Amino acid sequence: MIREYFSNIWQGFTTPLTGMRLTWKQLFRPSVTLQYPDERWELPPNSRMQLFVNMDDCIGCAQCERACPVRCITIETIKAVPDEVEETTTGHKKRLHVPVFDIDMAKCCYCNLCTYPCPTECIYMTPSFEDAAPDRFDLLYHFSQITPEQAEELEDKSRRFDEEEAAKKAAQEAEKAAVAAD
Repeated sequence: MIREYFSNIWQGFTTPLTGMRLTWKQLFRPSVTLQYPDERWELPPNSRMQLFVNMDDCIGCAQCERACPVRCITIETIKAVPDEVEETTTGHKKRLHVPVFDIDMAKCCYCNLCTYPCPTECIYMTPSFEDAAPDRFDLLYHFSQITPEQAEELEDKSRRFDEEEAAKKAAQEAEKAAVAAD
């Protein structure tokens, strides 16, 4: 009983010393905590963050839209008239105008699957990851540089070109039929 009494006193004395030994050990180690807005961790090169689209290189193939598992990418295209075909910086021909290229980052699961099938590598992950917004509609990003009025003009021009081509083809077929009838 007396032995137990003195054992409890000894334990009561050594237990705080054990805890303090750990505290003193940590006290002299450098801190691993960063003060976030002022200091930032270096991000790994393959980190998945916010998507960005370089519209100068986008050919409107919609492969990224098809690859997206959550359907957060929306693309609409208009066929370009042959004299309006441009080239991207990678040398691909832009046969389509892209009046709508939207990415809803509220839906995005940051899987990075949309970046792999892109032939021009125009869609990629940026190092920006601070996507907080008070309204989820603020996370809908519009990348197209074509206004609705310009899109309407391009659509009319494409429709007129298709009608002219159809008329030319009909005239050639009528001419062939007339020659065959003679």
